[in-house]
Amino acid sequence: MTRGPFDVWAPRPQRVRLLCGDNAGGTVIEMQRGDDDWWSPAEPLPAAADHDYVDYGYLLDDDPDPRPDPRSRRQPGGVHELSRRDRTTYEWQDAGWTGRQLAGSVVYELHVGTFTPGGTLDHAIERLDHLVDLGVDLVEVMPVNAFNGTHNWGYDGVAWFAVAEPYGGPDAYRRFVDACHARGLGVVQDVVHNHLGPSGNYLPLFGPYLKDGRNTWGDLVNLDGEGSAEVRRYVLDNVRMWFEDYHVDALRLDAVHALSDTSEVHLLEEMAIETAALSAHLRRPLTLIAESDLNDARMVTPREGGGRGLDAQWSDDFHHAVHVALSGETTGYYADFEPLEALAKVCEKGFFHDGTFSSFRGRDHGRPVDTARMPTWRLVVANQNHDQVGNRARGDRLAEHLDDDQLACAALLTLAGPFTPMLFMGEEWAASTPFAFFTSHPEPELGKATAEGRIAEFEQMGWDPDDVLDPQDPDTFHRSRLDWDERSTGRHAVVLDCYRRLGRLRRELPQLTDPSFDEVSCSVEGRLFTMRRGDLLVVVNVGETEVTLDVDATEVLFETPSGVELDGGTVVVPPHGGALLR
Repeated sequence: MTRGPFDVWAPRPQRVRLLCGDNAGGTVIEMQRGDDDWWSPAEPLPAAADHDYVDYGYLLDDDPDPRPDPRSRRQPGGVHELSRRDRTTYEWQDAGWTGRQLAGSVVYELHVGTFTPGGTLDHAIERLDHLVDLGVDLVEVMPVNAFNGTHNWGYDGVAWFAVAEPYGGPDAYRRFVDACHARGLGVVQDVVHNHLGPSGNYLPLFGPYLKDGRNTWGDLVNLDGEGSAEVRRYVLDNVRMWFEDYHVDALRLDAVHALSDTSEVHLLEEMAIETAALSAHLRRPLTLIAESDLNDARMVTPREGGGRGLDAQWSDDFHHAVHVALSGETTGYYADFEPLEALAKVCEKGFFHDGTFSSFRGRDHGRPVDTARMPTWRLVVANQNHDQVGNRARGDRLAEHLDDDQLACAALLTLAGPFTPMLFMGEEWAASTPFAFFTSHPEPELGKATAEGRIAEFEQMGWDPDDVLDPQDPDTFHRSRLDWDERSTGRHAVVLDCYRRLGRLRRELPQLTDPSFDEVSCSVEGRLFTMRRGDLLVVVNVGETEVTLDVDATEVLFETPSGVELDGGTVVVPPHGGALLR
């Protein structure tokens, strides 16, 4: 059904009025309720509604404060203020863009506010050529929907349809997508549908958007209770908006395991159905990538095979196995990933926990992957990402703990491994800047609760509470901004060269994008890890002593900074060194 620009679903209030303009000089218009609890203006709209833009909000019952539109596309004054309706005149330049599939691609994750010193989408455009040179195919953007405050990771968003003003707003987002497409880069937008932020969420005043119960981050979204049909439509329309109105190529769906839905057709499956239909209509690939803690490949099994029908999912097991192998850290959820055989199992089987006991969870976890049927690219992996760096006490990166050879080995395992590799902004040059968790809640009590919650969250990891950075301290945010000037100096240039060489090899060698688990075989001898990919051999020495290995290789395609010696039928790998051999 076609809705008017100011129509609003609001089953809870008994009276709804539309305010067009502002509190001081705006026009108030009565609205009338339809049988479906959608309200429409009952009077002619004022002349201001036909201007290039108009600010508006809703007066609910006797509440004197207007509330923003649940589907607001702009919140120029912040999430507590009036919404703005723009008559956008943006002219897209990507008519020739045919899309970018996930299979075979390299993903690059970034946070707009810390990716550049300027912290906007327009500033991010200036760095896109660097990503092209790196061999990136898809740029994954952490959430950009409107949140309360000046800076945030984005997972505290409350206006799911509005692009945050500190990043430049909706037209800046369109310019960013256009600029990516002009360079052959697809865009993955990270979206959050499992909870809403703690400040500025006015949805419950309008209708039953939430239900009883909580997940880790907040109240549960009502996906299966009374009124849930419109709530589900709200989420599905948000999915369509990113694809249709903003031309993105994929969505990363945050923490789908926190979606509480007992409906006959799960919301994720419904997303997959609508996205596939929209992809057929737009004639370009549209991809759904789940962040799932379930270790269950049914998430990405096609619907005709009895699965949810999503395209891919993150695999934290790969990260944990690589992190433990290179750093030796075995606290908290890292405990199960030593010895080195854990990495071999992940690369050959997809998951480490595939029905095995998880000491961190205190129970059996996961299900086996059907490696005969599932392609390897459906698992998106990383040696660093916003979660695994930002959710450390100090936001410390691997570069703080590993030498150049070890960092190159992390890149080798990620980019030459069997899965879809994702890089986290700055890792490619061993960035010295941390990436910490930061917030800017204006409410003192909320800021205090957030800081205390971080300390409690880290108890199981064994980190010193005194090391936990205060997320509300503005310096925590400012220190997390990348320093682009360091790329060409010292170790940063050395590591960046490794990433660039591996990026080129991934494009040149079909073995590195082969989607078959059958072409992957791993072995472990002491602290030496080897992985075959067809006629290629990845060799990584995570130990502290030199290792000599008998091989049938004839060529070194890549080696870490300390180099390897290939002579006759043997290769000598120094401590912490690695290579890709043919």
